[in-house]
Amino acid sequence: MVLSIATWNINSVRLRMPLVVRFLEEWQPDVLCLQETKCPNEQFPSAPLKNLGYRYIEMHGQKGYHGVATISRLPLTELTDRRDYCGVGDARHLSVVFDAGGRRIRLHNFYVPAGGDEPDRTINPKFGHKLDFVEEMKLLHAEAEAGMSSVLVGDLNIAPLEHDVWSHKQLLNIVSHTPIETEGLTAVMAGGAWVDLMRQHTPVPEKLYTWWSYRAKDWAAADRGRRLDHIWSSADLARQLTRVDILREARAWDRPSDHVPVIARFEL
Repeated sequence: MVLSIATWNINSVRLRMPLVVRFLEEWQPDVLCLQETKCPNEQFPSAPLKNLGYRYIEMHGQKGYHGVATISRLPLTELTDRRDYCGVGDARHLSVVFDAGGRRIRLHNFYVPAGGDEPDRTINPKFGHKLDFVEEMKLLHAEAEAGMSSVLVGDLNIAPLEHDVWSHKQLLNIVSHTPIETEGLTAVMAGGAWVDLMRQHTPVPEKLYTWWSYRAKDWAAADRGRRLDHIWSSADLARQLTRVDILREARAWDRPSDHVPVIARFEL
């Protein structure tokens, strides 16, 4: 079977539900992970998703900020895990388990803190929070559960590689691409035996972006993007990856998010 998993920072699910519906109708992933839903669980707009066949919906939301949700056409087979990273009560993590192609798969959905504007934790607590969050992610291992494959997706708010940003030199002191952040995320990946699926089929030096700032008057012409959204997996699933699509055109949809969907496909 072909399994497709998508991730998208939607920047308010209630505001942009028409875009979610459009994406699901056109691309029909088996599972979609959303971040920055900005919606408490009881107000999550499930009906349009269920009407499209996505009957299995798990969420971890809060009013006005953060929030993640995972919607699926495949049954979710175990209790959902919602971890409170850094113990501050933010809704930034959700994991589910489903079966596909004879495999059990744990899917982690993350929204890592953005970190504010100043890359110095002594004067910017938001940056310190981000670094602590990434440090805690180092405890997550792709092969932690026997008989379970793993996928980790989400807006990780870090562009780890030189070719994940429009200008490596100009962004070295900009939050999302500072050395302490990129080294931290690389350590999460290496220590947890995660494979960067987006770079498996598109190796450096080719540029990869998933985010373009709202501040750009003509984002497409300027093309000053960053790869802030990621899809990782355990090594066994990485061997069965067939393609990864970055839906750049979604950045030009009506009232868009500043992030675009990323879709990974596996032949199981």
